[in-house]
Amino acid sequence: MNKMAEMPVKKLLLNMGLPIILSMMMQAAYNIVDSIFVANMKGGEAALNALTLAFPVQMFMVAIGIGTGVGMNALLSKSLGQGDTQKASKVAGNTFFLGFVIYACFLIFGIFGVKAFVTSQTKNPEIIGMAIRYLRICCIVSMGITCFNIMEKLLQATGRSNYSTIAQISGAATNIILDPILIYGLLGLPAMGVDGAAWATVIGQLVSAGLGLLFHFTKDKEIKNGFSYMKPSGQIIKGIYAIGLPAIIAQALMSIMTYGLNIILGSISENAVTAYGLYYKIQQFILFAAFGLRDSITPIVSFNHGMGSKERVNDGIKYGMIDTLAIMLIGLVLLEVLAIPFTGIFGLSGETQNMCISAMRIVSISFLCAGANVAFQGIFQALDGGLESLIISVCRQFLFVLPVAWGFAQIAKANHGKLWMVWSTFIIAEGLTTLIAVILMRRIRKNKIEQM
Repeated sequence: MNKMAEMPVKKLLLNMGLPIILSMMMQAAYNIVDSIFVANMKGGEAALNALTLAFPVQMFMVAIGIGTGVGMNALLSKSLGQGDTQKASKVAGNTFFLGFVIYACFLIFGIFGVKAFVTSQTKNPEIIGMAIRYLRICCIVSMGITCFNIMEKLLQATGRSNYSTIAQISGAATNIILDPILIYGLLGLPAMGVDGAAWATVIGQLVSAGLGLLFHFTKDKEIKNGFSYMKPSGQIIKGIYAIGLPAIIAQALMSIMTYGLNIILGSISENAVTAYGLYYKIQQFILFAAFGLRDSITPIVSFNHGMGSKERVNDGIKYGMIDTLAIMLIGLVLLEVLAIPFTGIFGLSGETQNMCISAMRIVSISFLCAGANVAFQGIFQALDGGLESLIISVCRQFLFVLPVAWGFAQIAKANHGKLWMVWSTFIIAEGLTTLIAVILMRRIRKNKIEQM
């Protein structure tokens, strides 16, 4: 039985989605745990600020890896749905080749580009020093995150998302265990501070990547491996990025948005940057769950689109949207009710904590629209709607965010206590984007689904 073709779609979404959701939430959780340990070291608020400044590049690493993986995922799933295992193997092999290229680019940036990036966001020498050291380690040893992002999508494409979850959880557990040991200097090791947080992160990523490779080679029997399949094919690489480039841009826009907001908020105060950085990591715990479900919607809809099953495509869209909205509703309630306890675990000062609480309670109002937009992106990618997915990303993470946030920041600087206006930017951006997404979905339904 091929569950992608035969299992009821509602059950299939849960079967594939729960492991991916758990994996994504674990990824968000160890980002939060990193911040908790760093916050409680000496000079914790400055260290948190340093991690916030480094975060856009870490997000960009994930963007390139995941976007390439998304393109591979959809193309490989469609090839398997059409019974073309030879093409599926070439898609996987070419993605491995692209992984080597991606790592080489971040290695070069880690050696030569980190200082210029950090100093563009702050002039505080203490924060600059910590951010450079942290980010340089993460870039130079980025082969783990690059490899795992690709392996995760490969295992998901073959319906084995439970194995990608095992790999993700193992890496996250490694990171969490190593954090206090390396940051505080336990078990006879020297206290390394933010450098220790960076090493814990990259070692955890290497563990995830190693297990992902092991599971692929032992479980993905329908995929053939070898150097011959890694030989670059312009047609296949073009096919991967025809689908994956919008996903890369979508993820990269998150990085650009965070970088831009760091600068905008930094013009108000360093506390505002720290508050936003912490809120963003807490918010990721909810958003990553939606991303996980999106990553099960995409191969299911794509596979059945390739197989020509209109009914299963429609079921994938319907149940995917319902489940995503349910996740975001739970997240909305949690952040509204538990804002104060969540911020309390970081040991923040009164002003920074109040800013973070305000961000959580205001931005979370946008969660239902944000969830709908995330689901629409997965649906568009599955139906070869790369342009539509890109439009959604540009709107919700750039066009309706940075200009609006900059305008509100000018008001906040002139009127103390108006920082809440900057947080309301996300409500405006997600709401307007949802209206656009509904229009695009109607067009795709008419032109692609109804024509099946």
